[in-house]
Amino acid sequence: MRPSPTPGAKMQYLIKRRPTTSREELIAHWFANHMPSVIARNAQAAAEGKSSASHYVAILFDEQPDGPRSGDRPAWDGIAQLWYPEALPYPDRPSGQPPRDTFQEKVEPYWPWATREYVAVDGELPLHPPTLNPPFPCTRSGFVKQVSLVPLRAGVSAQALFDHWLDVHLPNVVETLKKVGGFRYVVSLSMDMARAPYAGIPELYFPDLATQRAFWAELKPDGFQSFADAERTLRFRCGTEMVGVE
Repeated sequence: MRPSPTPGAKMQYLIKRRPTTSREELIAHWFANHMPSVIARNAQAAAEGKSSASHYVAILFDEQPDGPRSGDRPAWDGIAQLWYPEALPYPDRPSGQPPRDTFQEKVEPYWPWATREYVAVDGELPLHPPTLNPPFPCTRSGFVKQVSLVPLRAGVSAQALFDHWLDVHLPNVVETLKKVGGFRYVVSLSMDMARAPYAGIPELYFPDLATQRAFWAELKPDGFQSFADAERTLRFRCGTEMVGVE
């Protein structure tokens, strides 16, 4: 059976640093200068009875020598995820034009991407906010997370991909993940393909790198590549999530 979708919309924001921005600068300004302002704006919106995010997670992709790249730089540096009661209106201009903080000065302007989330394996992600500093933003780690950006194959309808993903591919992934010892699997599918950079995002969580490798060695073909463009799919790893709203 298909998992029920998470109510509302999971807004995704793909982040790419400017050529003059180091990875260390990206981390520092994202965590220290940008996340607190996002948290404050959402708290104010909630207090005013306006739409606000119920969760906010920022993911910084690990640097991988063999990872997806554009020229001599990673194709993407990370992604911000915010869960709202409904998809946010598509803006006339991207975030960061003009910049509102130092983080936005350090990254390329970015657009919202509305997705619908399906939690297929709901493994626990413990969170222990600090007690000697403000509780949020904070971090969690102790896992290997794989994030993939999956494009639609040419000539295939998005609905055909979504149906195969949820009815055929997802059960295959779930069975394999549980077999090797992975503990969480989340799929986010685009709500508006006309504006979406990719068709969907699967997120897989493993206790360690060996389990991730075992998963790919064990996963059996199920026809997914007839619907998704495997050659243009980008895969990233991360071992830490920055959490702003939980």
